[in-house]
Amino acid sequence: MKGIYILIVSVDRDINVNVGALGSLKFEKGMYAYVGSAQNYLEKRVKRHLGREKKKFWHIDYLLDNPRAKVHRVFHKNAGRPEECRTTEELNKKGIPIPGFGSSDCKCESHLFKIADYEFLRKHMSEMILG
Repeated sequence: MKGIYILIVSVDRDINVNVGALGSLKFEKGMYAYVGSAQNYLEKRVKRHLGREKKKFWHIDYLLDNPRAKVHRVFHKNAGRPEECRTTEELNKKGIPIPGFGSSDCKCESHLFKIADYEFLRKHMSEMILG
């Protein structure tokens, strides 16, 4: 299966994380939404993100390596790569982008957003991804 996915990540207290080339970033306590794509083996990619033991390759690997960060929910959709950036545009309407995170191979400001309005996220993403 190929497609895009959104990881809903909770951070249970303020943390600083060294995110490779992005350097040290502060993540405030709260909910985050990360948008990614896998044009081959979507299930493997998501399973990799959910595991703790892995080589750090993507920006999200650095955040998820911190024990204070935990994936709570995964949304996914069978879609081509352009849908990944369209989804980030939607999240940018209600979320706070983490500049440069996960977007080194596109023109998006970010693929990770701090989300204050979880109900918007739950409703909108459920409709968009599942509906």
